[in-house]
Amino acid sequence: MNQFTTQTDFTGALAATPDAAADPRGASELRPLRLGFLGTGWIGRHRMQKILETGVAEAVVVSDPSEDMAREALALAPDARRVERLDEMLSMNLDGVVIATPSAQHAEQSIRVLQAGKAVFCQKPLGRTAGEVQAVVDAARAADRLLSVDFSYRFTNGMRQIRDLIRGGALGSVFAADLVFHNAYGPDKPWFYDKAQSGGGCVIDLGVHLVDAALWSLGFPAVSRVASRLMSGGQLISGDSDRIEDYAIATLDLESGATVRLACSWRLPAGQDAVISASFYGSGGGASLSNVDGSFYDFKTERFSGTTREPLSSPPEDWGGRAAADWAQRLHTGEGYDPEADRLVDVADILDRIYARHRD
Repeated sequence: MNQFTTQTDFTGALAATPDAAADPRGASELRPLRLGFLGTGWIGRHRMQKILETGVAEAVVVSDPSEDMAREALALAPDARRVERLDEMLSMNLDGVVIATPSAQHAEQSIRVLQAGKAVFCQKPLGRTAGEVQAVVDAARAADRLLSVDFSYRFTNGMRQIRDLIRGGALGSVFAADLVFHNAYGPDKPWFYDKAQSGGGCVIDLGVHLVDAALWSLGFPAVSRVASRLMSGGQLISGDSDRIEDYAIATLDLESGATVRLACSWRLPAGQDAVISASFYGSGGGASLSNVDGSFYDFKTERFSGTTREPLSSPPEDWGGRAAADWAQRLHTGEGYDPEADRLVDVADILDRIYARHRD
């Protein structure tokens, strides 16, 4: 992910047998996956590169309205074909499509791809509301196709170590968690500032990672209450306002009695490029992941016991494309619908509650 957490604007091996075309999993172990890439800006190309580096897939087709972005994608995959529309892409014999387009298009495009019998790897957010996300998950289940979202922080060494400590009981009963993502910059695409297109501001852009990291680490506990405050330009706004929030705090009360606190922002004068952290505290100790020197990419992880700390991991670490690579490798082994996709709706539901909006 780049420092702006942006996505690209988007408008608008062996030949498979007929049986394999109907069910792409049938021949997946005998040939590289045939993938399409919808949206090939910085993040789309980065995920393409990481998928291709696995050796289990080839880029067959790319689509982006920008000549420059498409040209750079074709430099990574010279044998790929460029098409103008998703319909053209879906007419090809593909196993899956990687989607990195503006947020308003994610749900509709994902559903079209899934209904065409192809797997989906999508940038976050999968939808602007829990209703949109539910519709995508339902389409994946009906098609029995693998659906994944680029929740990349799950794939850092640090978050995996923390999750294992929590789930293994090493921290005792976890009663509190604090997660932060402050970005000293802001998105560089106009659509981010149109709520109809983006679904929201820093919460749906950055806070979605915090919600997912918290729930995933804790095993997706039931959330009894959500309270939040959203701000724009230093002024308090309501969740149903057309204004885009650039600062937000939220508190999630869990049915277990534990509390999760979240904070995120764009353009915060934080004295460095970014402040990113995820800290968990339990009756048996604590653990925390935090960025180093304001970096968007470098993290250290520590375990706490009283006033002492033990280092668990440190940079450098090439984690940014692991979620995409994991999806491709799972798809290559023939995986279809994963019931864990239901958890995507849980994350989206918390975002709806932070925005204090009713589910569609």
